[in-house]
Amino acid sequence: MNKTDNNVCQIYKYDNDFFLLNKNTPEYFAKEFVSSEIHKDKVVWLNFHSTKEQNEIEKLCESLQVDKLSVEDIFKEKHRPKLEEYSNYLFFSVRSALPDEKNIFILEQEQISFILGEHYLISFQEKSSDHFTEVRERIEKKRGKIRIKGPDFLLFRMLEAIIDNYYEVLEQITDTISELEVRILHNSTSETLKLIELQKRKLGELRKIVIPLKEATSQLEKSHSSLIKKENHYYFTDLRENCLAVLEEIDSNKQILDGMTNLYYAIQGQKMNEIMKLLTIVSTIFIPLTFIVGVYGMNFKYMPELDYRYGYFITLFAMITLIISLIFYFRKNKRL
Repeated sequence: MNKTDNNVCQIYKYDNDFFLLNKNTPEYFAKEFVSSEIHKDKVVWLNFHSTKEQNEIEKLCESLQVDKLSVEDIFKEKHRPKLEEYSNYLFFSVRSALPDEKNIFILEQEQISFILGEHYLISFQEKSSDHFTEVRERIEKKRGKIRIKGPDFLLFRMLEAIIDNYYEVLEQITDTISELEVRILHNSTSETLKLIELQKRKLGELRKIVIPLKEATSQLEKSHSSLIKKENHYYFTDLRENCLAVLEEIDSNKQILDGMTNLYYAIQGQKMNEIMKLLTIVSTIFIPLTFIVGVYGMNFKYMPELDYRYGYFITLFAMITLIISLIFYFRKNKRL
């Protein structure tokens, strides 16, 4: 995942025949975005790679007449994603997810907020992770319809990129599940069960961030705002269906993990049964031997067998014969 300097913002201006990429500081865009960067005949996309420059972001929002509640939501680290429609802009935030390259058992999350205006789209990322490489390539290489569409279509492409990241996370989880399936069949330990539970938790977290995005895309699909053109509603319908597909795959993987948990306990139970079976057989063999030894270990004065010259050897032979007979019996009945 590409990294970008947190103190630099990117702005794209484009139309069907032209595009320009400019990088500058948050201070510059806070002062110049409205007066110098917005053009009625071009789409403008401004991306903040960090929300640490709060003063500059607040100044920018003030110049765009963004409501204070929307501005506060940009900086809230944990709040439920929502969509708000205003007369001059749309605001909503979602949570993205990326596969963690260092620790595949942690779901790396990030809040991304959007302000959609008549000629512009502004995105605010918490971190410098770049979710939108493909969107930039589409603009720069004039791929697809992005250069002939408005900022609402750009928003569609950016949300599509976020959903693609969900699929990447699911692919990583699926690969981990495949490894755990092999592990549980060949080397099932308590550590395996712990890893299964971690994957379940990861799927639960992913589900929590996909559902609000599904709801937001549904609202965008049905929106009557002039900022979302009617001919583009279809694209947001497609996003909603993609979210449903992600949720179905999450549920499918969760069912697999539940089955693996049951299989783990079944294997552990089978191992315990085998141990108990072996102990039962050993006990069955030694109980009669213990009985014989106990009988001849009694301290009665008159026990005729004690005077036999070969009594010890006869008893020992009888005990060995009994052991062999019981082992033969258990093997014949497939108990051993």
